[in-house]
Amino acid sequence: SSEVLEAIENVIQDVLESLAQKKAPVLTLANRSDWRNIEFKDSVGLQMIPHCTTKQIRSDCPRSAPRFALMLKILSMIYKMVQSNTYATKRDIYYSDTLLFGSQSVVDNIINDISCMLRIPRRSLHILSTTKGFVAGDLSYTEEDGTKVNCTCSATVFTVPSNVQGIKNLISHAKFMLIVEKDATFQRLLDDDFCNKLTPCIMITGRGVPDLNTRLLVRKLWDSFQIPIFTLMDADPHGVEIMCIYKYGSVSMSFEAHHLTVPSIKWLGLLPSDLERLNIRKDALIPFTKQDQNKLASIQKRPYIACQPMWKKELEIMAASKLKAEIQVLTSLSSDYLSRVYLPNKLQFGGWL
Repeated sequence: SSEVLEAIENVIQDVLESLAQKKAPVLTLANRSDWRNIEFKDSVGLQMIPHCTTKQIRSDCPRSAPRFALMLKILSMIYKMVQSNTYATKRDIYYSDTLLFGSQSVVDNIINDISCMLRIPRRSLHILSTTKGFVAGDLSYTEEDGTKVNCTCSATVFTVPSNVQGIKNLISHAKFMLIVEKDATFQRLLDDDFCNKLTPCIMITGRGVPDLNTRLLVRKLWDSFQIPIFTLMDADPHGVEIMCIYKYGSVSMSFEAHHLTVPSIKWLGLLPSDLERLNIRKDALIPFTKQDQNKLASIQKRPYIACQPMWKKELEIMAASKLKAEIQVLTSLSSDYLSRVYLPNKLQFGGWL
């Protein structure tokens, strides 16, 4: 905490020195959305380069002055929370002055900018993000406040903890972890008792694009148990994008890659080649939209695809067919095909990339 307080004091000191010299204060931070500031490393994923291009938030420019003021406002809130050892969610911060902030996304963005500017992980700033992810299966742990959580009860779903760093006494006999893209598929696998039928496993879903806590939990479980991690996604550009976030991270959070990515994650399904292999009817597939085509083209250009020749092939199959499929398409073969046939065969015979 002293490190956080000192980092904030240094920012404020710079502001005061500028004012004393009758200069307009400026906040300087790394340009988080610029691919030129990103390098790809096999062992980490997408990470920010040490000397990257920066942007300035000036107090004397009509366009950036409001943002400058909001950053100082949130910095003062963080400073008070760290001093008093209290925590707030991003929603709490937004609702403390909705008129001032205008929208939740403004707050979220500024918090990420502050974290990047101070080079301090967001959870050390005493800001918790609201969790949307779920976890189930062979796992028990103790939360920071002493609450014992046991996910092993077959049909129970637990929300991913809001302070992942604080959980301890993690116990699991799971043989693998399965990250499921969507809530509906996750619930379906739970109903089919998938976590216990085949071999004990841990299932996690970020319910779409994963939030920070879900990514932190996947990383923590990997650090704790070092078991294989597989992803089950829709066979579409959006599903591939989500898998890449878990595996290699995202451009906007590349400054925190070391805590968030697990480059050993494997793509289990649904593979575009599976659709041909299983003779899925063409009328059960969905034609690409223009947006799908653009998204796929952008993924194909990313640095990590070059070192994944098998992924490259799958993306080429998808691009050539211009068709996508949701995991639910497997129900066209039989209602429990996913848990009874597809996953057991894949896991037993090594059908992952």
